[in-house]
Amino acid sequence: MKRSPAILKNRRGGGLGFAAIAYIGVDYLRFISPAWHARLQPALWSVLAVAAIIRVPFYKHWSSELRSAIPFICAMLFLLSALLFEAISVRSVTAVLGLDWHKDTPPLPDVGQWLLLSLNEKLPQMVVNILRARIIGLHHFLMLFIMLAFSVLFESVEAPGLGIGARFMFTMGIGRLLRAITFISTILPSARPWCASARFLVPQHPHPWVQKYYVPYATDSNAIRNIINWDAAYADPGEYDAEFRPNWGPMSFLIDFLRPTAPEGSSAWYHLLKKASGGCNDLIYSGHMLVAVLTAMAWTEAYGGYSSALIWIFVLHSAQREIRERHHYSVDVFVAIYVGIMLWKMTGLFWPMKDESKGRRLRKLEKIQGRLMRAAKDDDIEEIRELLKEVEVSNQVRENTRSKAMWLFAGGTIIFTLTIVLLAFTLTSDG
Repeated sequence: MKRSPAILKNRRGGGLGFAAIAYIGVDYLRFISPAWHARLQPALWSVLAVAAIIRVPFYKHWSSELRSAIPFICAMLFLLSALLFEAISVRSVTAVLGLDWHKDTPPLPDVGQWLLLSLNEKLPQMVVNILRARIIGLHHFLMLFIMLAFSVLFESVEAPGLGIGARFMFTMGIGRLLRAITFISTILPSARPWCASARFLVPQHPHPWVQKYYVPYATDSNAIRNIINWDAAYADPGEYDAEFRPNWGPMSFLIDFLRPTAPEGSSAWYHLLKKASGGCNDLIYSGHMLVAVLTAMAWTEAYGGYSSALIWIFVLHSAQREIRERHHYSVDVFVAIYVGIMLWKMTGLFWPMKDESKGRRLRKLEKIQGRLMRAAKDDDIEEIRELLKEVEVSNQVRENTRSKAMWLFAGGTIIFTLTIVLLAFTLTSDG
């Protein structure tokens, strides 16, 4: 019999896939019927939260979650460090050239943008409207992953949930570091030239470093030929306004990177680094698409089923919207897709998501295989039962899952995770 593709085989029924589709559908009602959205969204979240809480006492893998707690915390700290480095880099590449450069530099030619505009003229209007629709965004993909991790309570995916979360955050941290290193290496103009002036309060003129090493050689072909031949900055950079330098104490080394202005130069700290909003030049590769691809990869590997195929369709829909709405160039989107896939595969080589209990059972079965076969030949049912019981006993861990300490860990894990989720959606921009 021909086997179905792995992506179409879900692990435990279709409840998780139904919950994911319900979440996306109910949230999209905000555009179709805001009144029904206001009624159904709180009801859906209440049902999901109550269902998760009810399942907590019956969850059998808290010991596995406990073993994954330290990797989870380390991965979270690593991700936060990567996001901080990325946030500083995002503001730096916008500020270093000054607002005049962002306003005057035209966007790069993008074949993907041309293709989508051409398809608008050829496709039926209903299809174009679907492609334009804001069906799914960054916060949806983040919530889909959170639903995937919590589904271990219902045994929809294999435990531990903290292990899945740790791998996701660790992979995301690597992706964010690589992304920041990439976009600070070569600064590209935004696909939205008005963005920087509308969102950033930085000097109009370029940083002195840019004045000396870039501006005199930016447009003059003879100057570019001379600097290639001489390999030395020779031109007079001219005169510009002095840089504003607030008293940031031990953080003053960041002044040259962030270029604050007098109206917003006070710290605390730098208004929480301007709440880590996105940049206004092109940031190759797309961070939104990296989140989407990692969510789809985790869902496909841990759960599978037709819902995984649907999530990949959502990823492609998001990709064309990123290009269509000119949040990113096509190259940013395509690079994010294959980088996300490769990073997830790479971390999978040394970071298994699965619970180790199955492996322990298999190893014990190998040891008693001979005795089990002899008992089967002798029709000794009691011996077979004793041997299988021995396998189960060997799989039990030392921790007593009913102990007070384990229950304290379980409650703390649920509260901590839900708190992180709420903070992610209330203190950041779109997740």
